Amino acid sequence: MHGEYKVPGGKLVVVDLEERDGRIADFRLAGDFFLEPDEALGAIDAAVNGLPATASATEIGEAIKAGLPADATLLGFTPESVGVAIRRALQHASSFADYEWTIIDDEPRLPLLHVALDEVLTEEVGAGRRGPTLRFWNLAGPAVYLGSFQSYKNEVEPEAAERHGIPVLRRITGGGAMFSEPDNAITYSLYVPGDLVQGMSFQDSYAFLDAWVIEALKALGIDAFYAPLNDITSAKGKIGGAAQKRLASGAVLHHATMSYDIDADKMTEVLRIGKEKLSDKGTTSAKKRVDPLKSQTGMEKAAVQEALKGTFRRLFGGADGALTDAELQTATERIRTKFGTEEWLHRVP
Repeated sequence: MHGEYKVPGGKLVVVDLEERDGRIADFRLAGDFFLEPDEALGAIDAAVNGLPATASATEIGEAIKAGLPADATLLGFTPESVGVAIRRALQHASSFADYEWTIIDDEPRLPLLHVALDEVLTEEVGAGRRGPTLRFWNLAGPAVYLGSFQSYKNEVEPEAAERHGIPVLRRITGGGAMFSEPDNAITYSLYVPGDLVQGMSFQDSYAFLDAWVIEALKALGIDAFYAPLNDITSAKGKIGGAAQKRLASGAVLHHATMSYDIDADKMTEVLRIGKEKLSDKGTTSAKKRVDPLKSQTGMEKAAVQEALKGTFRRLFGGADGALTDAELQTATERIRTKFGTEEWLHRVP
């Protein structure tokens, strides 16, 4: 069995192994990482051989830590990343390059339709009617997007939202509320089979699915990195945040919104951003916490979005595609029955 895992911001971890009587055998680690002393490689192999094939990535990582020499230095990878590669090998996980990708950069549509499309397109991938897809949201209006489990009354100032003409919506993914306007945000969604993130914890999968974005931002001169659990950030401030939903079919929705520009005054009027939420962010102001792409690149929004698509194509390929009439019809119906209802919006009062 063979498995690979590119550590986000790090190196490639490659494993080869067999499974015998429910245990890992003939394990060998390789990759373009750095490891000292040389004997540490054999120590890792020895620590893994004989472990239960059901061991989690965390359990494998702990076994490796226990088996490493005291003076061992690992650069570009971690014991846990070896565990991820092993889990992916044992569960026959796929990689980005294994798929033929569709990239949709669609016409501007209302935020409510985008929210519904996320659910519909994830279902289509899960049913095998659509292949893995990267879709950029182009917005025809502003919105506040509540996380699936957030309280409406705790997150939104309804009077301010109404005064500014900003609809409040609820998405199917967890995470925090997002405020976006057409010219100020870049949002994309990935609709992927569950095999792409086999063997990964939720935390690992967030960084894995957004690694191409970090590479794209670095190419634009931004010192970007991933901050667990789900923040795309830089030394100058947060750029964006991601969220996920995994369906029973195994299909995964992963989307992220990055600030291109921001009306911080309007955002803080509409959203209730409390001190508790900011307490572990090293700042007392939501305005200071965000540093948008416009100020960091000096580029037009369309040019930044094209650069993101270009990086994705360079790494994984991808053909231009479009939404189908059936998908649009289903999403419109889903607005009527779910996303446009008061019951859904106030499912957590």
